[in-house]
Amino acid sequence: MPRSVKKLDRLLRVRTLQLDLVRADEVRARAKVDQEATLRDRIASLAANVAPAPSVSESASSLAAAAHFRERLHQSAFAADKRVEVAEQSLEMARAATREARRDQNAIEKLMTRAEADAALKALRELEQLPPMGKNRHDIC
Repeated sequence: MPRSVKKLDRLLRVRTLQLDLVRADEVRARAKVDQEATLRDRIASLAANVAPAPSVSESASSLAAAAHFRERLHQSAFAADKRVEVAEQSLEMARAATREARRDQNAIEKLMTRAEADAALKALRELEQLPPMGKNRHDIC
């Protein structure tokens, strides 16, 4: 089924816009993964700084407060790990969408190339069917 060049151009524009949008989503997903990983690392470093150190002058209440703070940091670290996993999953989905969009755009480009080749072949066949033009204007010298 031959498609018009105008229709193929429109399809290519649409697929290119879709590809650009999907690439932007992938960049946002990658930034989200980086942000969540940075947050996770920050929480881990805070938890390491709150580790108990042997000291004679600390009271029971300050040890309890530090233990509570450490527990909250560990809970936050666990939640941050989960957020990183979710962000990595969304990044993988965005990469898959980018691959699909690129495949769709390539298919349209191949259709356009094929249509151009068919048009060139058709023009050559039409030229072959034309009757010979004019006479030989050169006399025997």
